[in-house]
Amino acid sequence: MDYLDELAFLTMTAGGTVTKTFTQKLNNPNPKTFIGEGKINEIREYIKENNIQTVIFDDELSATQERNISKIFNCKILDRTNLILDIFAQRAKTSYAKTQVELAQCQYLLPRLKGMWTHLERQKGGIGLRGPGETQLETDRRLIGNRIKNLKKRLDKAHNQKKLNSYARKKSMNKSVALVGYTNAGKTTLFNKLTNSKQFAENKLFATLDSVTRRNIDPEIGPILFSDTVGFISDLPTQLIESFKATLDELKSADLLLHIVDASDNDYQQKLLEVDKILKDLGLENIPTIIVKNKCDLLKKYSSGLFNPKKEILISAEKNIGIDKLRENINKKLYNGIYSGWISLESSMGKIRSKLFGMGCIKDEKISSCGNIYVYLQIGKDDLNNFLKINGFNLCQENDIILEKLGT
Repeated sequence: MDYLDELAFLTMTAGGTVTKTFTQKLNNPNPKTFIGEGKINEIREYIKENNIQTVIFDDELSATQERNISKIFNCKILDRTNLILDIFAQRAKTSYAKTQVELAQCQYLLPRLKGMWTHLERQKGGIGLRGPGETQLETDRRLIGNRIKNLKKRLDKAHNQKKLNSYARKKSMNKSVALVGYTNAGKTTLFNKLTNSKQFAENKLFATLDSVTRRNIDPEIGPILFSDTVGFISDLPTQLIESFKATLDELKSADLLLHIVDASDNDYQQKLLEVDKILKDLGLENIPTIIVKNKCDLLKKYSSGLFNPKKEILISAEKNIGIDKLRENINKKLYNGIYSGWISLESSMGKIRSKLFGMGCIKDEKISSCGNIYVYLQIGKDDLNNFLKINGFNLCQENDIILEKLGT
């Protein structure tokens, strides 16, 4: 994977413009300046000649390295983590997302407070000689520590509410499908197509920060709730993993994962592995998954050796290519297919009729002259079989499909 190309894309997403890229191979980074002295001088000359305002490093810098480099270059210094946090801060719209981003920023800032008050540093050590610099530094640390605790409490409260919502969805017999994948793979565009939503989608990284859940729009599918989630990225900052843990934990309640991959990306295989690793770290590797290779319309040709039709679906969410095939596969994975047809109920089976209505699978109903009730069902085959088994019935084919007591 070309990490510098990704860093340039992150910079563009944050609103910056890349003027030049520098690289250096080192066995071990310089503990003081991260890069070697020769490269430091080369970059410093370029900054002076071109009036550069910001320098971004693709790795995470220590507080000491960031401070030393800033003094040498005399400009703003960002590392990969700081850049991603800045993008998240720009993208956060809801109170929940803003709280998660602020928590990540506070956790990133806490170990970097040292030296921010150097103009007030004490000149001597020893008991009774602590100066205002250390007092201010300790105050800042305490305030940020308290802020982190308050933000965690707020997120815990919101997470508990999300758990209740998730429990209510499970109780209503709705299946849950979560869209996951590398950032900018096209998850939100596909989500909008499946649910007729109008969530913000853009060809930039991290266009989606909030987990959004909507019901499917296809009447041929059973009741499914699709969830659009925040995109992953390689070397995702630990602060973001921690603060967004509540959001990512929602994936554990999903019945099916749609792993969206940008098939037009030359590095898509590496990014697919990166997402698989994160899913494994979150304990989600055992949830049934369909690999959805998106943006097939941008491919000039697709090698058959790189495509497994039994495990993968090739689509273009933007051009509406392969969406019906995807829906069929979702049905098969969740319900073992859909049963659609009329079922005859005796007039004494009012409780069974009521339960079927509660499941939301009765699409039509009529009553015969002899008093029998006919209901037209659209329901997953597995769900129907489980329902009949629990209630002591099976399907019997005669002139009509009727419910018959088991063993009769």
